[in-house]
Amino acid sequence: MGLRSINPATGQLIESYNEYFSSEIDLVLNTSMETFMHWQFSESETRIHLLKNLAHQLRLNQQALATLITLEMGKPITESLGEIEKCALTCEYYAEHAIHLLSPELIKTQASKSYAIGKAMGPLLAIMPWNFPFWQVFRFAGPAITGGNTVVLKHASNVCGCALAIQKLFSDAGYPKGAFQCLLIPNVRVEQLIADKRIKAITLTGSTPVGRIVAQQAGKHLKKIVLELGGSDPYIILEDADLIQAVEACVTGRLVNAGQSCIGAKRFIVLEGIYNRFEEFFTEKMKTTLWGDPMDKLTQMGPMARMNLRDDLHAQAMKSVDKGAKLLTGGYIPQGEGYYYPPTVLSNVSHGMPAWNEELFGPVASLIKVKTIAEAIKVANGTTFGLGAAVFTKDIEKGQFIAENLLEAGSCFVNDYVRSDPRLPFGGIKESGYGRELSHYGIKEFMNIKTVWIK
Repeated sequence: MGLRSINPATGQLIESYNEYFSSEIDLVLNTSMETFMHWQFSESETRIHLLKNLAHQLRLNQQALATLITLEMGKPITESLGEIEKCALTCEYYAEHAIHLLSPELIKTQASKSYAIGKAMGPLLAIMPWNFPFWQVFRFAGPAITGGNTVVLKHASNVCGCALAIQKLFSDAGYPKGAFQCLLIPNVRVEQLIADKRIKAITLTGSTPVGRIVAQQAGKHLKKIVLELGGSDPYIILEDADLIQAVEACVTGRLVNAGQSCIGAKRFIVLEGIYNRFEEFFTEKMKTTLWGDPMDKLTQMGPMARMNLRDDLHAQAMKSVDKGAKLLTGGYIPQGEGYYYPPTVLSNVSHGMPAWNEELFGPVASLIKVKTIAEAIKVANGTTFGLGAAVFTKDIEKGQFIAENLLEAGSCFVNDYVRSDPRLPFGGIKESGYGRELSHYGIKEFMNIKTVWIK
């Protein structure tokens, strides 16, 4: 049985890949462990040099890599080019800061000398999704390998081409063979990897239901795991917000990657004094978004990644309409080839509708009118998720207070849409997962923080 890569813009087969045999999996794991045994002792200067090489390789092949992303999962070529650039910037960030981030932390005690230092854990298993097929991998693998670990990637089955391309990038940059390897295997074979003693820890970016399963499997073997799961990010628009700026940020946050993002803006909670104008401007902006051929540089939104994802999203939207939501634009499956779904706006959204209670993983926006800020906070936090959130207001102190103290999420933005940045920690709370990636927090997630005491 093979793995298939389908072009979501046409529905046509790009390529089929053979699954790895058990002997091939065993070879990958052995190589990862053997490489770790010496890589963990490599000089910081070596790791920094290789990170710079990796950034160079990303930029050298940017157009080809971006084209591969667009072909395999459908995002507009302009977004794919930006994804590759973001990976390169992340490599450069850790190249610049690695020595500081990995230095011992001296702690004054009764000892002659005492300190804490991070030591690599070993081969790590990364279970990664298709929606940001390069970025999700690099934001984990860059710091993890720089910290002295080795990485085995189990990528989503529909982006095998991206997985192999990433493996080649590490090789071309000069990393030892076992530092980064990918496994072309189906999901049903992941459990045996988690159980394997050569795998020391796991990271997963994916849906909450899958996160529960993988966490249970990791827990059975007492292995550390970092989970970045689903989200239903709320954006609160206060009555004193800059309406034009808020609409621009909200639409961008909703339609990045055709709305297929865990930290995509999903629920727009608007104070009643500004609601009618926000609804009008927001709907018009969504309606006039250019969607279509993702290889066209003028396209602002491409197709969804798979047919079943589009069909599930449409069912959620229509079920919400059946329960009383008002369809303002979009909400239909276009004729023709490809897995397209138009930017869609639902108003009059209330509790009990999929548009309120579930994650809508695609270009559907839920508009919710509230009377007070207190009600807005209650609605925003009234979800099982806690990945990102935003608030829009001209009163910066008020916005900061709400973001810092009242919103229940791992990343809270004021007057902008939520996104990750290599300089800042990233991750969620509640059913959006636990653990952190990026910044100094991310490089330490997969390290044994060892105490050393010298008398």
